[in-house]
Amino acid sequence: MVTRPGLDSIGLGAGKKARLHRILHEHGLRNGTALFLPYDQGLEHGPRDFTANPVAGDPRYIIRLAVDGGFNGIVVQIGLAEKFAGEFAGEVPLVLKLNGKTEIPSDAEALSPLHASVEDAVRLGADAVGYTLYVGSPAQAADFAQYRQVRADAQRLGMPLIVWAYPRGAAVVAKGGTDSFYAVDYAARVASELGADVVKVNFPHPEKRTGVPAAYDVDVTSQDAIDRVVRSANHTLLLVSGGSRAGDDAMLEKARESMDAGATGLIWGRNVWQRGRDESLRFVERIREILAKYPTGPGS
Repeated sequence: MVTRPGLDSIGLGAGKKARLHRILHEHGLRNGTALFLPYDQGLEHGPRDFTANPVAGDPRYIIRLAVDGGFNGIVVQIGLAEKFAGEFAGEVPLVLKLNGKTEIPSDAEALSPLHASVEDAVRLGADAVGYTLYVGSPAQAADFAQYRQVRADAQRLGMPLIVWAYPRGAAVVAKGGTDSFYAVDYAARVASELGADVVKVNFPHPEKRTGVPAAYDVDVTSQDAIDRVVRSANHTLLLVSGGSRAGDDAMLEKARESMDAGATGLIWGRNVWQRGRDESLRFVERIREILAKYPTGPGS
């Protein structure tokens, strides 16, 4: 089993360490692994994601699902945090998403604008902030500059910074696609290089090789690919996204491979809440059974 980085080994100040300790060791399984419930899709995709389970359009339903499912944290945008998070304060850690965009414009020059601040996160009692960084987008320079201020504020205020490292843009599409092994591996390294405390990535697809650099135009297994992505994160805690809803067995196998590779945990939304409540909780329990096999000590 891979030894995943503990909180003593990733260069955290006291504030960041205290908040991450609360997330990883005082919630969820309390064993150093993490399961987050993201709920930023209403901005990113509009209401269409709620048609499979209309009650999921109600933030109270989702927050209660996070509490009852034993999640380590829930991710919401500023408007929902202002309106609803206070009702559940202290029951489940809050990750405030600081930026976001709609899916209406093309992703050819993707940039996710800021609409909240680290100060907002402190005021709302959040334990972390989230920032979407579009690696490879033609708008990358503006993105990096915007991110630099967020990183500085998070450092100053002792707030853990989770980076959604998402490859985007025509150059990425021409080199294997946004979830190719090449793109995901590069994105994980970029987040580490730019000072993320935690990085969220998609699961890599090594079979997507059209136009990729020679180092990635090789036959590797999905386990080999996620192993290398975790190494590229370079002592940055790593979360693997669930993406759109897929078959349960295939998703759970991705979870096992991710944890075998040394990931800290998973961040799965639609795969959880695009089903009825009872089915959601049964599925979450299957995920928790996997995470229970990968404990990490508070400082190991």
